[in-house]
Amino acid sequence: MKLALSREEESFADEARTWLNEHMVGEFARCRGMGGPADDDAWDVRIAWERELAVGGWLGISWPTEYGGRGGTVRQEIIFALEAARLNPPYRASVHGLELFGPMLLAFGSEAQKRRFLPRILAVEESWAQGFSEPGAGSDIAAVRTRARLDGGQWILDGQKIWTSLGARADWLYVLARSDPASERHRGLSMLLVPVAQDGVTIQPIRNLCGSGEFCQTFLEGARTDADLLVGEPGDGWRVTMGALGTERGASLAAQQMRFVYEVERLARALGEGPAVGPVLRRQLADAWAHAKVAHWQALRLMEHAMADEPAGHLPSAAKVFASSFHQRLGALTFDALGAAGQLVEPGYGLDELQRTSLAALAESIYGGTTEIQLNILAERALGLPR
Repeated sequence: MKLALSREEESFADEARTWLNEHMVGEFARCRGMGGPADDDAWDVRIAWERELAVGGWLGISWPTEYGGRGGTVRQEIIFALEAARLNPPYRASVHGLELFGPMLLAFGSEAQKRRFLPRILAVEESWAQGFSEPGAGSDIAAVRTRARLDGGQWILDGQKIWTSLGARADWLYVLARSDPASERHRGLSMLLVPVAQDGVTIQPIRNLCGSGEFCQTFLEGARTDADLLVGEPGDGWRVTMGALGTERGASLAAQQMRFVYEVERLARALGEGPAVGPVLRRQLADAWAHAKVAHWQALRLMEHAMADEPAGHLPSAAKVFASSFHQRLGALTFDALGAAGQLVEPGYGLDELQRTSLAALAESIYGGTTEIQLNILAERALGLPR
């Protein structure tokens, strides 16, 4: 499966491919594929790669020029993401600002907010983290209990957030909080932009199975932010949040899922042609490679909808369930195939790339929308089953 491109888009893809081949060299090439929930390594290199992209005009391709973007199209944004994914570059350090918060602000933010924050994101000068999930309100974020009250010219926030990805690196949080204390569920929520550098914000990394501290817990205790840093209207937070999550579960998946193919190929190279690679294991590797391609093709279907600016319906949920379940099976196959070698680590609990990705896959059926929630969405919206 290949996206159908116009002549102008083919020319754009050629330009992107040429630039990437010229710049993905040296330290950037040595850090291919590094980063993400499984890997804290090479943070400085990841930032440097983002800034290299910024100088080349490859960040915010579809964002308006008045905010520092290129003024291109969503189709061009997707084309570049796919061309970059083929080289397996370092994982985006500013993924939240570029792929989640930025698009949310473009859709719902005020003009002053856009001019204040978007150019800094594209210049890789400020980083963002998401304050949605809470203890007891993970996939069901309508149950958030973090409170926000307006006190003169500022909002004051109290509560706790969990799974704050890249929180320890963030300068700002975009926080979903309950601004109407009498409200329930989806009503009475507001989206607030909160600076991290203040006494009322405490962010603690949570060390995961891979030894990474990318996920964090966040404590808001009298945290303050200016009244004009409310995105949308008071009580409009649910609609704003769904816009952000729609971006997360939609068109940004294809480039990430291209990594699955690389992981299968990396496992095959690690096993080599030794006697342990018998016909059963060869068949399992071929099956894994086929499933990795299917996951990527599903994500391409989502990108087609995004490029056509049309709703994808239940496809994001189907793609999420398929990809996360497959990736977990690939992790299990990796440890089975490597045998005792897969259980060895370097001094200081150092994991190799195959070990990291396989262990990190265990969480994929939870974050980004749990498998159970996605299956409910498919049952109700795709199959028409009762709640």
